[in-house]
Amino acid sequence: MTRKALGRGLSALIPGAPAPALPAANASVISSSTSGITRVPVEKIRPNHLQPRRHFEPEALTELATSIKQHGLAQPIVVSFDVATRSYELIAGERRWRATQLAGLKEIDVVVREPRDEKHRMALTLIENLQRADLNPIEVALGYLRLMKEFGINQTALAEEVGKSKATISNTLRLLELSEEIQKALQYGQVTEGHGRALLTITDPNLRHAVFQKLVANKLSVRETEALAREMEAGPLVPESPAKDKKTAAKPADLRALEESLQQTLGTKVVIRAKKDASKGSIQISYFSFEDFDRILKVLKK
Repeated sequence: MTRKALGRGLSALIPGAPAPALPAANASVISSSTSGITRVPVEKIRPNHLQPRRHFEPEALTELATSIKQHGLAQPIVVSFDVATRSYELIAGERRWRATQLAGLKEIDVVVREPRDEKHRMALTLIENLQRADLNPIEVALGYLRLMKEFGINQTALAEEVGKSKATISNTLRLLELSEEIQKALQYGQVTEGHGRALLTITDPNLRHAVFQKLVANKLSVRETEALAREMEAGPLVPESPAKDKKTAAKPADLRALEESLQQTLGTKVVIRAKKDASKGSIQISYFSFEDFDRILKVLKK
């Protein structure tokens, strides 16, 4: 696969093709064919291991199955034909294929493609799926990353290929810098991509986790999360007075560890200040709303 071919777009990468001609012995596999769209038995189709989607929401599948049963399939799925097994492999549309099975239908509309090799198949699978709107942000990010690695292209080339801006590609890929817990929340729709981008503005992983817990517990909007992230990243509300003509001594590691532990427990920013006599000092706990204040009090009273 050359960069030149990839740069000419999806049609240059893997040209579309009508359903392959099948021998008479296999004529029962295809029941009808018009305008490049073929109807095949759903049992003759198998999933694609390159599918970027990792999660299929049962409730959403049921809703789609009901719609397909009542109104039919709005858009055919994309498959390739396997001569050896005389069956079809999904390239794009696994969600629609699953819903069709759930609806109890025996046949499904397909468009057949002929990838020349496994690398072509992977590119078509990823790009077909990435151009759809129903993948979650982490599935999209992983798909982008895989295309870049497999074809040795940069974000600019990828942006041209999938029809997105370079900024969109970059912002989506950055979601993979989030912790596994936050990524799972994005995958399951607990938080949105906007929430994820707001969290990325926080450089300290512990503070980021604290804001994440707060936004989930309080169901914060993206704007509220952005405001909270700015507050947390800005540091203490009341800055310490710098020592005159002296460099501020670095905070001991044990105090930093205590701060991080308290931040995770309380879900907010915590600053510990120790005096020269280490047995004395103060703890500053930040809150950002009356609801936040009440929540912290409840935690402290436990």
